[in-house]
Amino acid sequence: MDAGLKDKNVLITGSSGGIGGDTAREFAQEGAKLALHGHTRMERVDKLAEEIPVECTTHKADLTDPTETEQMFNEVKSRLGPPDALVANAGIWPREEVPIQDMNLERWQNTIAADQTSVFLCCREYFRILQNSDLDRASLVIVGSTAAVFGEENHADYSASKAAVTYGLTRSLKNEIVRIAPEGRVNAVCPGWTKTEMAEPEIHDPELVRETLQTRSLQSLGSPEDIARSIVFLSSHRLAGHVTGQVLTVAGGMEGRLLHDRTSVDPSME
Repeated sequence: MDAGLKDKNVLITGSSGGIGGDTAREFAQEGAKLALHGHTRMERVDKLAEEIPVECTTHKADLTDPTETEQMFNEVKSRLGPPDALVANAGIWPREEVPIQDMNLERWQNTIAADQTSVFLCCREYFRILQNSDLDRASLVIVGSTAAVFGEENHADYSASKAAVTYGLTRSLKNEIVRIAPEGRVNAVCPGWTKTEMAEPEIHDPELVRETLQTRSLQSLGSPEDIARSIVFLSSHRLAGHVTGQVLTVAGGMEGRLLHDRTSVDPSME
């Protein structure tokens, strides 16, 4: 597809992961110029940058730190120019299951910082750059989660932080962005269970996969490419120029209830 993104500047946070990496590859196919962010796994970001056949810069920053976040955005602007699009993808999923009555404050605050505060800081710096640029068109895509839509038992910290950025922040900023970029748009993508490293080793547990597939109409787990192409779509003014303030769930028709009898699900279709 021609998304009209050739030579557009795109900043992707969390580029070292499965979704972030495939998002970078999809934008590269459209001819965009990329700024790839990483933090603790910069070797993966550097390798990705070497593989991608477009102009590409790499940036290391702790996005929970306002100073490092500001420095990263300034660096992107000086090296590539103001980003035409920001993909706020960086975040964590705490693997340990902890019911709310056993969750300590440190766990809660760490998750909120990584999945909510970091997005706030990135959005703030992006809007500051837009305010001082001549871009009329700009796009922000926030990567949320189906945990924001349905909740996730024993991961209340993760669900709460993702819901905050997916709904409250997305729908507030879609009104704010047009004050500084008249054709600016803000949307969110909510991936379901996706075959990434973050989902290891659960995606290889047949019983767990079977339970998951019972809650969605399509009998398969998502791939990083599925999420990446949705992000590119929403970032494209040509393809989604009149779409803003929307939450796109990419989860195979997932619902918060059983759709299939256990015996009718083949876990090998993951």
